[in-house]
Amino acid sequence: MHRNLATVQRKLRLLIVEDEVAIRTGLVDVFVYHGYDVDAAVDGPSGLKMAQSGRYDLILLDVMLPGRNGYEICEAIRAGDREQPIIMLTAKSGDNDIIQGLALGADDYVTKPFSVAQLVLRVQAVLRRTRVSASSEATLHLADGIEIDTRNLCAQIGANEVRFTRREIEILQYLSEHAERPVPREELLHKVWGYAKHLDIETRTVDIHVAKLRRKLEADAKQPKHLITVRGGGYRLVRSD
Repeated sequence: MHRNLATVQRKLRLLIVEDEVAIRTGLVDVFVYHGYDVDAAVDGPSGLKMAQSGRYDLILLDVMLPGRNGYEICEAIRAGDREQPIIMLTAKSGDNDIIQGLALGADDYVTKPFSVAQLVLRVQAVLRRTRVSASSEATLHLADGIEIDTRNLCAQIGANEVRFTRREIEILQYLSEHAERPVPREELLHKVWGYAKHLDIETRTVDIHVAKLRRKLEADAKQPKHLITVRGGGYRLVRSD
């Protein structure tokens, strides 16, 4: 009998933080059907308390919640755990809303109404990337004075300690491994995010993460020397050895 990947070894645990009853109930049913252990929270305060327990492999987090919104919850989670996979769910589809969610550390951002089948695939993709063991070097040398500790998600840049999310480190590692060429956005979505090639995923997700990295790494984010945009080609990482 075929076994769902989510049931191998142990069931993966999801937390769904969603105040709309129909959506919450539907998502719980769908992910239980796909072999996950699922808990649910109906408002911001209870969702944050459950999220901070560290018991979940991934959190599906609505933005508009009573008591405390999803942005605040995401920020609070990231303050204590930079590796917790988070996908935000929201009816807000404007660029500023997406940028805010990703800037606070969400791994992905799904707008309502969404395809349940595609949401399941995107959850699987984030979890798949999270479970992949880091096989690259523990230190990524970008330039004189910039040594990135890929295991502890941080770097000392001048007098400042800069912290990264796991997704940001994965982007830098992949670009470093392919530094001889520009890497298309679609390739990053496939290789770093783990999305299947046939999924119609907005490539601005990549752009927003690169913009965050530039603000952390570049002396002038508007004139980057390390994370270069190649017109029509994607992004390229340039080291200054």
